[in-house]
Amino acid sequence: MTTKTKSEAAATLPRNTILAGDCIEVMRSLPEASVDLIFADPPYNLQLKGALHRPNNTLVDACDDHWDQFDTFAAYDAFTKAWLAEAQRLLKPDGAIWVIGSYHNIFRVGAELQNQGFWILNDVVWRKSNPMPNFRGKRLTNAHETLIWASKSEAAKYTFNYEALKALNEGVQMRSDWVIPICNGGERLKDEKGDKAHPTQKPEALLHRILVGTTHPGDVVLDPFFGTGTTGAVAKMLGRDWIGIEREEAYRAIAEKRLGNVRRLDRGALEVAVSKRQEPRVPFGQLVERGMLRPGEMLVNARGQMAKVRVDGTLIADDVKGSIHQVGARLEGAPSCNGWTYWHFRRDGQTVPIDVLRQQLRAEMER
Repeated sequence: MTTKTKSEAAATLPRNTILAGDCIEVMRSLPEASVDLIFADPPYNLQLKGALHRPNNTLVDACDDHWDQFDTFAAYDAFTKAWLAEAQRLLKPDGAIWVIGSYHNIFRVGAELQNQGFWILNDVVWRKSNPMPNFRGKRLTNAHETLIWASKSEAAKYTFNYEALKALNEGVQMRSDWVIPICNGGERLKDEKGDKAHPTQKPEALLHRILVGTTHPGDVVLDPFFGTGTTGAVAKMLGRDWIGIEREEAYRAIAEKRLGNVRRLDRGALEVAVSKRQEPRVPFGQLVERGMLRPGEMLVNARGQMAKVRVDGTLIADDVKGSIHQVGARLEGAPSCNGWTYWHFRRDGQTVPIDVLRQQLRAEMER
């Protein structure tokens, strides 16, 4: 892992690298259609007016850094238009983008996303379980941020690991309101003075959910506002390649150190739940070709009815011939039948579903 200049990055896609410089200039140096996913946490343009104090008169460590300050809304809109144009260019045809923001900027960013041809898939409310109070008592406590998930175009076949997100949510379909605490405790990075290294450091749990849900291992994830490297740290752990762009030297140094301590999970841990439609298709005939079931071998259903395996992967039961599904349906007098769970074979005195053999072949295909 190294930090490279813009000119050094131009020749090839610099995977697993922090690129130093202005995000728009650096993005222009990267090859077109080379990135699978972009996660962007752009400046919020908070428009803070003076210092913010708690009721006990202590100073709140708010985001008042120079990189978050724009003279006008027009200046911020021009900046948004420029970096989103590069995001559109860099994404692969079936790529997607996540952008996070607060009420100060997310609506302006959302409008520009649509102007650039992105297709909005969801807006997600990140509800903070431990938000900072509204110390002045003049507004509601800002307890959430909004994320926009958009594909590169309306026709893009974007990645969505529905079953994996459902599994993360204890078997219940993942909703668009996510309750996750803000970054604190041991996860909150500190500088040499013991102060927060970055005012808007995102929790790793947030990136974990996004990357598990909308990327695959080996995908390239770009973060044009890399900060202290949360996107890169989670991507590296999850077996995704990453590219970070950060102009602030202090943030790059912290991110380099952080990423050096991250270890990638082993391949088995990176596998996620998939829908039946996403699993590799295994014809029953392959079990016969591979000798896992022999021609002439008898299969049995739960009622003890039997069918003989034929050389072409069809079955015959009395005068009924056809696929494992067709024969099962005829015997049951039903319009359809899942032959994989309907039929069993005998081994060592036990009856075993033929689906066990299908899963063995799928495991081989995925290696």
